[in-house]
Amino acid sequence: MGDSITLASGKFRIENSEEAVNSFFIERGWSDGLPIIPPTEERVTGMLASVGHKDPQDVVAILPPGMGAATLEKIAINAVMAGCLPDYMPVIVSALKAMSDERFSLRGVQSTTHPCSPLVVVNGPIAQRIGLNGKGNAFGPGVRANATIGRALRLILINVGGAVPGEIDKSTQGQPSKYTYCVAENEEENPWEPYHVEKGFKAEDSTVTVFAAENPHNINEHTSVTGKGLLMTIAATMATPGNNNAHFFTGEPVLMLCPEHAATIAKDGFSKEQVKEFLFLNARFSLKNLSEENLQYRRKFPEKYGEFADGEPAPIARKNDFVVMVLGGHGKHSCFIPTFGNNSVTVLIDA
Repeated sequence: MGDSITLASGKFRIENSEEAVNSFFIERGWSDGLPIIPPTEERVTGMLASVGHKDPQDVVAILPPGMGAATLEKIAINAVMAGCLPDYMPVIVSALKAMSDERFSLRGVQSTTHPCSPLVVVNGPIAQRIGLNGKGNAFGPGVRANATIGRALRLILINVGGAVPGEIDKSTQGQPSKYTYCVAENEEENPWEPYHVEKGFKAEDSTVTVFAAENPHNINEHTSVTGKGLLMTIAATMATPGNNNAHFFTGEPVLMLCPEHAATIAKDGFSKEQVKEFLFLNARFSLKNLSEENLQYRRKFPEKYGEFADGEPAPIARKNDFVVMVLGGHGKHSCFIPTFGNNSVTVLIDA
């Protein structure tokens, strides 16, 4: 066969060329469509070294809908394929634990027609240690940790969880964040407590939070100079009846404030809780803009929509459901991220 390589499982030995390796994986549906790094025994062993002297067959999570067992070895194989460094493994392992929590409803996330993808947000010292980006272009290209951690998780959701695009993953249109969706919160420029502290963890803890989320929706606000003015534009941008949060009145819509917007809002005396209250009271849409069929649907579920079923305007979420974080670099662009309608999960990273 000439120059060849043996994959980590030991079951396959293939020609050692970029074309042969990628054709092999694409033909078997083991790829996201982008070129992969061959998961050789040597590379996977190096990846596993980052989690200590644990059995490679230890099961981290059972991933629906295929109910595949995400062992440390399988996680490491996909992490190699995605281009991860060994230091990223603790984040990937913890994110999978969070996704497998029943509150996250991974089965629905994996098979829905909605375009949601797991958004991974990392807090604490590990983010800086492994070089995760929470500043300029955090959702974009250029940083290996962001790009490959998110990609490794997607490969695992396909290869272990069974969410094969077009077969089990029934997303009507999909979204670019189905390739990778991983950032760190910009704690350095956050005028309030970081998200993991808000959730009850210590500042020195490292955590990962997973949301089933849509792509970011930009909020351009270069004109207002007061916190209230900025929040008025933000609330109006978020008040869209077609997102899942408003439609099902569940889930946690995420507001990612850029540092400049966050600084102005905080300087004018708004606490994070007051930001959420403002959004609850002002991120509302008129029921006059809904069809009669839509209104009839809402009237069938008064326990869900309550007093808002026939009144106006209607909120997109309950007050305590709003999530406020700080992300990004220079520039006055924040973003709104609607979610699938399930719960986020935050777990401690063992690193």
